[in-house]
Amino acid sequence: MIKQQLERFNRLELLGGATALEKLERLSAWLGRDIYVKRDDTTPLAMGGNKLRKLEYLAADALAQGADTLVTAGAIQSNHVRQTAALAAKLGLGCVALLENPTGTDDPNYLGNGNRLLVELFDAKVELVENLDNADEQLHALAERLRSNGKTPYLVPIGGSNALGALGYVRAGLELAGQIQDSGLQFAAVVLASGSAGTHSGLALALSEVLPDLPVIGVTVSRTDEAQRPKVQGLAERTAQLLGVAVPDAFKVILWDEYFAPRYGEPNAGTLAAIKLLASQEGLLLDPVYTGKAMAGLLDGIGRDAFGEGPIIFLHTGGAPALFAYDSVF
Repeated sequence: MIKQQLERFNRLELLGGATALEKLERLSAWLGRDIYVKRDDTTPLAMGGNKLRKLEYLAADALAQGADTLVTAGAIQSNHVRQTAALAAKLGLGCVALLENPTGTDDPNYLGNGNRLLVELFDAKVELVENLDNADEQLHALAERLRSNGKTPYLVPIGGSNALGALGYVRAGLELAGQIQDSGLQFAAVVLASGSAGTHSGLALALSEVLPDLPVIGVTVSRTDEAQRPKVQGLAERTAQLLGVAVPDAFKVILWDEYFAPRYGEPNAGTLAAIKLLASQEGLLLDPVYTGKAMAGLLDGIGRDAFGEGPIIFLHTGGAPALFAYDSVF
C-alpha cells in the first residue's frame, strides 16, 4: 500500500539509482559479527549524504510553487544546509540559511572549514543567529523579509524533516527492503542516527510494512528518549497521513539515548573511537555529529548482546565534510 501511494508524489530524480548495501568484511571479522552498511553517504551531490533523498521531494515542491529561493536553517556544520545550498545552486535558485553555533566553540576550523566552507562555495547567503530555539518562527520571519524584497521563498525545515521530506526515506526503506530480500539473509536490526527524525521516521514506516519483524534502532544524537520519541512518532504519523495510509501495526519507535553526551555537535570518546575504528578497518569515514555516535551505539550494542541473531545493517547518512571542522578533537 505504501509503495503505491508514494508514486503519487512528485520528486526530482537526483540519486541515479539505489545506494549500495555492502558487507564490512574486516570490521565483521574484527567484531565476530557481520556488519553491513547502506551507503547513503554516496548520494551524488556535494560529497553525499542522506538529505538529498528528502530534497528530491522538497525541491520538486518548491519548483512547483514557483519558488526562487530555498530558506533553511541548521548548525554551522550542518550537512543539511550544505546539501540544500548545493541543490539550490544546481537548480539556479537562491539559498538563505540561518546558522547557529550549538557548542559555542571559537575554533576557526569549526567556524570556517568543513560544511561551512562548502556552503560558502555554493554561494548561499548565511545569517548567524544566537540559537534556533524557535526555528519555525525564525524561518517564517526570514521568509517574510525575503517576500518584502520581491523574492519567492520556499521553507525547507531543519534536516528536511517534515512529512513531505520524510517520503525520501519511505522510498529508501522500500529500496533497502528489496536489497535485504535479494540477499536472502535474515538481519537482526537496522541502526541509524536519529536527529531531526525524518530519516528515522520514513525508514521505520516503510520497513514496518514490508519487513515487520526487522527492528529499526535510532541512536539519538541530541536528545533523550523521552524528548526524541514524540518527534519520531509524530512525524511517522504525519507522513502516513500524507500518504493516506494507516501506520502499520508493526511500527515501533526504538531509541538508544546513551551515546549523544555531552550534547549535539560535540563528540565523546566513544564517538571518536568509532570513527577511528571504521577508518582504520574499512577506510570508511564517519562524522563526529551523527554517524560516529550511531556507530558507537551499534558497537556497544554488540558488546552488551542487545541484538538478536543475524547480521546488522548500519545506515550511513554521510557527514564526512564535518571531519575537517573537528580536527582538534582527534
